[in-house]
Amino acid sequence: MAEHPAYPVGLRLTGRRVVVLGGGQVAQRRLPALIAAGADVLLVSPSATPSVEAMADAGEIAWERRPYREGDLAGAWYALIATGDTDANTLASAEAERHRVWCVRSDDADAATAWTPATGHSEGVTVAVLTTNARGRDPRHTAAIRDAVVEGLRDGTLVAPHHRTRTPGVALVGGGPGDPDLITVRGRRLLAEADVVIADRLGPRDLLAELPPHVEVIDAAKIPYGRFMAQEAINNALIEHARQGKAVVRLKGGDPYVFGRGMEELHALAEAGIPCTVVPGISSSISVPGAAGIPVTHRGVAHEFTVVSGHVAPDDERSLVDWPSLAKLTGTLVILMGVDKIGRIAETLVAHGKSPETPVALVQEGTTAAQRRVDATLATVGEAVVREDVKPPAVIVIGEVVAVGPKEPSDRPEQPSE
Repeated sequence: MAEHPAYPVGLRLTGRRVVVLGGGQVAQRRLPALIAAGADVLLVSPSATPSVEAMADAGEIAWERRPYREGDLAGAWYALIATGDTDANTLASAEAERHRVWCVRSDDADAATAWTPATGHSEGVTVAVLTTNARGRDPRHTAAIRDAVVEGLRDGTLVAPHHRTRTPGVALVGGGPGDPDLITVRGRRLLAEADVVIADRLGPRDLLAELPPHVEVIDAAKIPYGRFMAQEAINNALIEHARQGKAVVRLKGGDPYVFGRGMEELHALAEAGIPCTVVPGISSSISVPGAAGIPVTHRGVAHEFTVVSGHVAPDDERSLVDWPSLAKLTGTLVILMGVDKIGRIAETLVAHGKSPETPVALVQEGTTAAQRRVDATLATVGEAVVREDVKPPAVIVIGEVVAVGPKEPSDRPEQPSE
């Protein structure tokens, strides 16, 4: 008999009975999609993984804690057979055939009446990839195709420009700490749909080179002590271009709401009646230390971390930071925008009780090819910044977590010569 390819179809399972036999890893992977589809799921299994058990405890699925028995598939529209008992799987598969229940078998694709495709999602589109027959099925191959298609949809490379979904308005997009791969999927997709991009200096600059030629890029760089675009001018530019019916992306470094003036821009847009979407970004306060081998928390070392702005010195009347209280904390202190003030900050912390030997690390241009790390203590950091010519942007980490990472090879003791 000639072998025919599978017929692809989307099942609408809302409120319909689905039976899952086996509570192991296969069920753990497949159950979330069945739950998301609104299926009335019954799990039949003597045991389950902790994640599957949590779904039952939350009331997302019903669970009968026993082995399969004849009749379990009665009334089902769809069945997933994934127990470790081959005989039970065979019996259940035969029952599914008698009751005309579409059935997936994790242990024997040839004996199944349905196959589970490799699926992915992007803005209301579901991508499902199936191989043409059971023999020669390679899950890695189908998953790779799925990933390539979904990524293309998300970053806009698979959609012709005149078919792209454009939503007039403004998106405040957190671009992450600098590495272009660390922007969120949603942020990258919105960039691909943009007509205008207003970009900060600290945003992932490499992404701008990927934009189509028709996209207008406006430099809103706020270089310390250099040229800058006033916040009011940025607000006006956002409003002006959005009112022209354009899709505008405000590309920021890190997260829009972590010292990014995102809320100021949101308020201005709201007052102007401009719709705005906020896309969170990976904050440099956590990611940059991590990229330099520094965890902001560590068991037995730091149970909390505090992020503060260092752009205003401790003795400046404009400062809103309670430096004396920070000196008393035992956790990690992360300072952003504080390179030129770190000397006075360190002196203030020491004056209020922090040990001068407290480790300090400065991570310049974190997550980029130019990243470098300078280590010091509170007693020496002021001199280290000058000596090593540390420049913004740099994230400063103060606390014992600086010393918990593995040492670089150059820091290891020298071996005695023969």
